[in-house]
Amino acid sequence: MNQSLNRLHCYGGIFDFDAAQNRLNELNQQAELPTLWDNPTEAQTLLKERDAVNASIQRILKFEQSVVDNTELLALSEEEGDEALALESEQALMTLKREADRLQLETLLSGEADDNHCFLEINAGAGGTEAQDWAEMLSRMYMRWAEKRGFKLELMDENPGEEAGIKSLTMQIKGHQAYGWLKGESGVHRLVRISPFDSNARRHTSFASVWVYPVIDENITVEYEEKDLRIDTYRASGAGGQHVNKTESAIRITHMPTGIVVQCQNDRSQHKNRAQAYKMLKARLYERELRMREEKSNVQNAGKSDIGWGHQIRSYVLQPYQLVKDTRTGAEKGNAHGVLDGDIDEFLEAALAHKLVD
Repeated sequence: MNQSLNRLHCYGGIFDFDAAQNRLNELNQQAELPTLWDNPTEAQTLLKERDAVNASIQRILKFEQSVVDNTELLALSEEEGDEALALESEQALMTLKREADRLQLETLLSGEADDNHCFLEINAGAGGTEAQDWAEMLSRMYMRWAEKRGFKLELMDENPGEEAGIKSLTMQIKGHQAYGWLKGESGVHRLVRISPFDSNARRHTSFASVWVYPVIDENITVEYEEKDLRIDTYRASGAGGQHVNKTESAIRITHMPTGIVVQCQNDRSQHKNRAQAYKMLKARLYERELRMREEKSNVQNAGKSDIGWGHQIRSYVLQPYQLVKDTRTGAEKGNAHGVLDGDIDEFLEAALAHKLVD
């Protein structure tokens, strides 16, 4: 454990402790300047960074104190022959070891958008009700994961299926490093189960795609030509009251040069939906630029894959046995229902560890 503790002060990304402390001091000094709010955008950016740096420092200080306390308890239990206390201390230290490993992985969340909130988009593949039900199961999985982390969720757009499930859905996940943790989820997800919609109880294979892209700050400029946009209005298809369903308040924007399509219908106001759709478009264009840079390093571009056989990044098998396996990292878990209830941290961490190995 001492080795794990010492490593924390050597990490460059999230954890160069001395550099983080120096940066916090600088940010505190800047925050006290009387001219701070002359530029509200810069002020908000500064305060956001200060909160993030301070949270990281406090997390490590708490971690170090826990290591010291449990190490002392372990030594005391050995002196007094207290086996119960020794076992408790050892278990606590093992938990801290896993936390140290997690902190090491978090140092990889150093991309220019990794700290940001994110949009998460899900689309059902071919297969009608089966695929649409699977898409809804995936949306619940990510919602449960976000809720467990204390992240906030906002539904941006939902296109329900005719009988069950969803054809597509876009949500915004608000939380520190939401994009950094979830960006590896982009790709095709495959489900194998005995269909609840098949009266003959046969096994079915369904596909759905996930696309994650970052919410960008207002001070990031994304250039595009208005003439390249096609803007359509339509009646919202999801919940939202009679007003939403009777007026064309939903907005769809197509960026014709790239084929990128975004849509928003979460508000009754067409004006607000239009503003949010523009933000989503900028985020998609920005993510596209990040992805093109990654392609130069041979990073897989899951977004261009077909939603079907041979392109899946992860398989979820519910029958005849339970197993969730990631085809990229080899990470697997037997408790498939637990995974579908939001327990996906092992897969997210494996994706980061895979990046570390590469």
